[in-house]
Amino acid sequence: MIIVPVKEGENIERALKKFKRKFEKTGTVKELRRRQAFHKPSVVKREQRVHAVYIQKMQLSEE
Repeated sequence: MIIVPVKEGENIERALKKFKRKFEKTGTVKELRRRQAFHKPSVVKREQRVHAVYIQKMQLSEE
C-alpha cells in the first residue's frame, strides 16, 4: 500500500503528483502489462541477449 504524507496546507495536486511518482517506482503497471501475454523462455532470453549487445555497443561507442 502506498502512503503519501500530506503536510498542513499542501496543495492536493502536489500530493497527487507524489502518489503518481511512488506508484511508477513500484512497477505495478509494467508488471501487469508483462503478465498479459505468455512469452516463451527462449524468446525472452533471445531478447535479453539482443538488448545486452545493443547496450554494449552503445557503451563502446561513447568511449
